[in-house]
Amino acid sequence: MNERKAYPTDLSEQEWEKIKSLLPQKKTSPERAREYINAIVYMVHSGCSWRMLPHDFPAWSSVSTYFRKLMRDGTWERINDSLREQVRQKAGRETEPSVVIVDSQSVKTTEKGGHVAMMEANG
Repeated sequence: MNERKAYPTDLSEQEWEKIKSLLPQKKTSPERAREYINAIVYMVHSGCSWRMLPHDFPAWSSVSTYFRKLMRDGTWERINDSLREQVRQKAGRETEPSVVIVDSQSVKTTEKGGHVAMMEANG
């Protein structure tokens, strides 16, 4: 693999160590997986589209395919759960939240249902 100049969005060694074991280990080498993740993080931070990824990342179509694969197999959810637990532990809290808050506005909008909640089109 060609070495490229690092982007500010690239994962640090410490960040990579926290997530690499959560990634699928089957077909993609750890080095390639890290480049895919760096490309995805770059895209999210910059707001660019897949096709606008810089050319020194892997091909946008490969990065996009890898992203969708991780979404379908639950990897993103596992990464999020793991990082949330680590942050909570570091803050001296239980790994899982113990309180659930329901937004009263959400409850109010569900009081009317069916045809009552629908507006009739003026014809």
